[in-house]
Amino acid sequence: MSFERRVRVPAARIGSLVGRAGSAKLQIESACGVSVEVDSASGEVVVRGDLADAGSDPFRASEIVSAVGRGFSPEAAMSISGESALHIIDLRDVAGKSRSQIERVKGRIIGERGRARRNMEELSGTRICVYGRTVSVIGPPESVRVALDAIGSLCAGSMHASVYRRLEAARRRQRAERALLWEGQHV
Repeated sequence: MSFERRVRVPAARIGSLVGRAGSAKLQIESACGVSVEVDSASGEVVVRGDLADAGSDPFRASEIVSAVGRGFSPEAAMSISGESALHIIDLRDVAGKSRSQIERVKGRIIGERGRARRNMEELSGTRICVYGRTVSVIGPPESVRVALDAIGSLCAGSMHASVYRRLEAARRRQRAERALLWEGQHV
């Protein structure tokens, strides 16, 4: 059974998707067992794969293409796998359609010289990219949920320090849960 998905990529991100001499596109194709066709004029990318082929993962390939389109480097986007996911937030849903409100919210998420974004990435164990009118997060599902809660709190006006405290508490909880999983097992 064949699979085909069309993904729109901003014109400014086509070069990153294709890569030098097509290297990024080839990497996606070989890692996922799919074909990727890029129309650089329209920004439309077509991902094709065979669902019956065990080596083909067209769903992952289309998520990787979407991640590159939302500002991630191809290397960061390749980290999407069965254990990690991509989540995209449209800031118009959070801040409304006002350009100044969207810019204000983006500034809160990024922080001074990118410090807020880096802190959230480190504390949640995710990768976060702010591009255009979107914020995208890549990571394990539980970590993505924690990062999305932090981003939502910042968008709602919470202080950065309180958001970081909640992220630290979530990280401690995750570590404690992992320790309980291994407790009593002989490794």
